[in-house]
Amino acid sequence: MDEAFPVRVPVPDLRDVAAGNTGIPGVWQLDSARPGPRAAIISLMHGNEFQGATVLARWLRAGLRPARGALTLVFANLDAFSRFDPEDPTLSRYVDEDLNRVWSPALLDGSRDSLEMRRARALRPVVEAAEVVLDLHSMLWPSDPVMIAGASPAALELARAIAAPPVILVDGERPEGPRLIDHAAFAPGARRLALLAEAGPHWEPGTEAVAEACAAGLLRALGMAPAAGAPNIRPEVWTLSRCVIAASRYFAFTEAFRGGAVIPRAGTLIARDGEAEIRTPHDDCMLVMPSPRVMRGHVAVRLARRAGAPD
Repeated sequence: MDEAFPVRVPVPDLRDVAAGNTGIPGVWQLDSARPGPRAAIISLMHGNEFQGATVLARWLRAGLRPARGALTLVFANLDAFSRFDPEDPTLSRYVDEDLNRVWSPALLDGSRDSLEMRRARALRPVVEAAEVVLDLHSMLWPSDPVMIAGASPAALELARAIAAPPVILVDGERPEGPRLIDHAAFAPGARRLALLAEAGPHWEPGTEAVAEACAAGLLRALGMAPAAGAPNIRPEVWTLSRCVIAASRYFAFTEAFRGGAVIPRAGTLIARDGEAEIRTPHDDCMLVMPSPRVMRGHVAVRLARRAGAPD
């Protein structure tokens, strides 16, 4: 086993859900036969992030049906998941390329070919038919859970209504490529909404419970499940202030920061990138998903300020 990343939870058997019921492998549609929203919950965008898939598979086996509208459950990168090895769990994130960095019309309509690109094109009609999408993820490095919303005010209000986890980040696009929540269908002013839940560290027991809380909260917020049991939580909202990209091969944090840590003072040294110093740009600076092993040109950490805090 990789001593740095022990797998502390069972690897799910997804063979009984892999076919789906729509003609698209891994895609299930559950129709209430009553008017209501069209929602999709997506798991396995990355093949080694399977705890959201564990939740959705359990729901299917239990006979879940939405109280109104139509609910689509997606097991996205089954090919990558089929390669998961607890002895080396980081290698099955994808097969050819990151499935969550291809969601723009230019890429989807272009000529580039890969296993993940073909899968994204197959899932595109499912994504674009949904009025609301929740994408379930987990994180490699130690970090507190966070719900990520784009710039749409309506998406932020939905995240607040879901009330899990207790932190929301209003984010911008990733420089490495467009995520599903960056798809043009979910741009500000569009009628469709998308959220990304980072439910906690990969392969830790508590992450599945957070993923389920996010998914169940979505159904309650949309009236697709009873409101009973909803947590009385008003999540704290943070907004992206800076995306720190490693400019050299020598990027290193000054200490082992946990994602969600808040640095009280502006100007605090948090990392060095070769000769350059990386300091917090404002007071109460939250570190979002810091990556202590980062390649040049990739995001090392995102920095955020409390919503409404002065620039």
